[in-house]
Amino acid sequence: MEEWTLSTDPRRLDLDRVHGWLRGSYWSPGVRREIVERGFANSLSIGAYAVDGRQLAVARVVTDQATFAWLCDVFVDPAARGRGIARAMVGALMADPRLVTLRRWCLATRDAHEVYAPLGFAAVDAGGWMEHKPDPARWSSNVDG
Repeated sequence: MEEWTLSTDPRRLDLDRVHGWLRGSYWSPGVRREIVERGFANSLSIGAYAVDGRQLAVARVVTDQATFAWLCDVFVDPAARGRGIARAMVGALMADPRLVTLRRWCLATRDAHEVYAPLGFAAVDAGGWMEHKPDPARWSSNVDG
């Protein structure tokens, strides 16, 4: 029997906990609570939960649910790492019936390539990809919020 379960029910998300994780992450330092809430409200998400209901991890997908998905905000509480939770969450999202017609998934990671490679993710040659990074002041704050 697993010591955790997965759920895509957005009502189960503990957004206060998720916000705490994300505002301390390298990819969204200082992100405001309302930005996290809006992002999750407009995405598909999954959480991993302990038997007592406490949230252990989260991941979300920004997608049109037809052709493209950006996997982001994958975070496992440090005390729950090493149990395969991140890979299980991503695998469950990839198997979600709403996403089976996708032609492309993308993600960016600085240090978790080994989590995603067994699921078929591979580094890409930047090729025609471009990016624009707006001023972080638009989404972050040094003030709790």
